[in-house]
Amino acid sequence: MIHSYRHRLGLAPSYPQYADVEAKLATLPVITVPTVTLDGEENGIIPASDGRSSAAKFSGRRIHHRVPNAGHTLPQQAPKVFRDAVKEVTKPV
Repeated sequence: MIHSYRHRLGLAPSYPQYADVEAKLATLPVITVPTVTLDGEENGIIPASDGRSSAAKFSGRRIHHRVPNAGHTLPQQAPKVFRDAVKEVTKPV
């Protein structure tokens, strides 16, 4: 698990046997459906952001929230916020 996070953050090399899969994943299409992204402000693994770093992966309506007092497992740590985000993205515009 530690290696997985290090790799995602660019701090460790990937495993050569997964190079083909990683190349396919890197070319995935932009997400076009309405989306809510959430960052827990107490995430000790990946710092919370304003969402700009991943914005290019979405072309449809997208809302980003930072969630205070929550970390890496938002559905468990902030279930109401998570539920509300699902409702928010499914509301008509």
